[in-house]
Amino acid sequence: MSVETQKETLGFQTEVKQLLHLMIHSLYSNKEIFLRELISNASDAVDKLRFEALSKPELLEGGAELKIRVSFDKDAKTVTLEDNGIGMSREDAITHLGTIAKSGTADFMKNLSGDQKKDSHLIGQFGVGFYSAFIVADKVEVFSRRAGLDASQGVHWSSKGEGGFEIATIDKADRGTRIVLHLKANEDEFADGYRLRNIIKKYSDHIALPIELPKEQAAAEGEEQPAQEWEVVNRASSLWTRPRTEVKDEEYQEFYKHIAHDYENPLSWSHNKVEGKLEYSSLLYVPARAPFDLYQREAPKGLKLYVQRVFVMDQAESFLPLYLRFIKGVVDSNDLSLNVSREILQKDPIIDSMKSALTKRVLDMLEKLAKNEPEQYKGFWKNFGQVMKEGPAEDFANKEKIAGLLRFASTHEEGGEQVVSLAEYLARAKEGQDKIYYLTGETYAQVKNSPHLEVFRKKGIEVLLLTDRIDEWLMSYLSEFDGKSFVDVARGDLDLGNLDSEEEKKEAEEVAKAKEGLVERIKTALGDAVSEVRVSHRLTDSPAILAIGEQDLGMQMRQILEASGQKVPDSKPIFEFNPAHPLIEKLDGEQSEERFGDLSHILFDQAALAAGDSLKDPAAYVRRLNKLLVELSV
Repeated sequence: MSVETQKETLGFQTEVKQLLHLMIHSLYSNKEIFLRELISNASDAVDKLRFEALSKPELLEGGAELKIRVSFDKDAKTVTLEDNGIGMSREDAITHLGTIAKSGTADFMKNLSGDQKKDSHLIGQFGVGFYSAFIVADKVEVFSRRAGLDASQGVHWSSKGEGGFEIATIDKADRGTRIVLHLKANEDEFADGYRLRNIIKKYSDHIALPIELPKEQAAAEGEEQPAQEWEVVNRASSLWTRPRTEVKDEEYQEFYKHIAHDYENPLSWSHNKVEGKLEYSSLLYVPARAPFDLYQREAPKGLKLYVQRVFVMDQAESFLPLYLRFIKGVVDSNDLSLNVSREILQKDPIIDSMKSALTKRVLDMLEKLAKNEPEQYKGFWKNFGQVMKEGPAEDFANKEKIAGLLRFASTHEEGGEQVVSLAEYLARAKEGQDKIYYLTGETYAQVKNSPHLEVFRKKGIEVLLLTDRIDEWLMSYLSEFDGKSFVDVARGDLDLGNLDSEEEKKEAEEVAKAKEGLVERIKTALGDAVSEVRVSHRLTDSPAILAIGEQDLGMQMRQILEASGQKVPDSKPIFEFNPAHPLIEKLDGEQSEERFGDLSHILFDQAALAAGDSLKDPAAYVRRLNKLLVELSV
């Protein structure tokens, strides 16, 4: 027994106390996950050693055979898990076992659903896996030494999962970590070789590292107990290196849960081996739900990178574009150097080739999901649609492919769900229709009831309704799809092309000519508030609308720029009126210029409200409206 020195008792961080209370008192429906979490942590520790040993081979200390061992003692009611990975120093133990990132804890607590089975699977996702040991143990001891430190710099950490923990310096000959779980009185089922073997096969078969259990041996009568022998109980081979035909769906799913720290099965996956000019294997997954940090573009992301089966990097972000940051998986290259770093990755032409191929593979996987599992794809779109909309701006080469994966609400569908693809839209297009029409706005109710849609309803033309905040920005990068250009129905002078008959075009010209005097009169009344006044071809029921200039920013882009503190270019709307509307007819016949001006401003402000805009001078609008109401009531 090593002599303990520098022994002290320290208190847990408040967040750890909360977690431990939860582990001990709440998450008991799926207790066996403690072993999955501890094995995953041990596997990470070995991966870290492999990576550091690339530049410092002396860290291996002559022991390059890396493994995890799980053992038990029925009499002592203990389960022990040992790895010969990177290990911990005294400071590491205090940091990693006594505290946890507050944001991770807060998100963990926030995501608890009350379903114990699901909640227990959240443990790994938020980096709190070690504490799952207290689900089955009333005391946990950790003996560890960081690779490269002297044998006298080992550490002994122990806790009963209450207010704090004890830590002491010990002698430890071997690098790595040994965790001893002192099982609770009613948890001795885990001090059993058969039970432990089944849990390892169930959750950790995919770990690319031998996981050993003691061989069951009986001593012959009168003989001494034979020396302990060990046997490997998992496959211990990298799952992505095996032929697809040999890998079961369940194995793919468990491997995903391991690398993604997710409790749900993935929606889809793609396992591929590339040979020839480039040689690499990839295993890519589409998650079923969004991670909590999806919209933090600076958050860690990327694939696990292996070089010739040696783990090199946990979140290599150079292999996929940012809009696919939700994709999980591994890539294993034969062409990269083992001492590769993030800086080298960013400059390596091999990476560009791999990135291009992996991006296409993900997009193909999503196309297949959309075609074969439309309901599943609908769920995918709800979770990741806004991120996919970043694609056309970031990935010009795959713009058409990405556009085919986008989904929108439209006037064809009720309820505002984003389920319409551009291919479906074009399949329903009117004969002679050579444009894809869309309208952006703040809410579905606003765009669905917009006066801009009146002529489209009359002619039965479908319009896409875009209400996500980034939609206007998205459409600035999408000029066409399948040879058909996009048209914002609230922008510029609407031209329906072949969808208007020659008679309708001629009639519109005649009306515009006949109303030239009214156009000038309204322009004089509205003055600097508008850039132009004209007769509308869009309206059938409303008296007036505001259109956006062809080169001007729409409301969504203006709000994005304002929110980011950028200067918004000045622009004025175009005022369009419906000459057949009774209010416009009344306006045309108004003799009093003062009253004409008030009515023109009221119509202008109402059109701004209908467009979802705020009024520049609400008090003036109310004053004019009240004046009109008084006159009508006299």
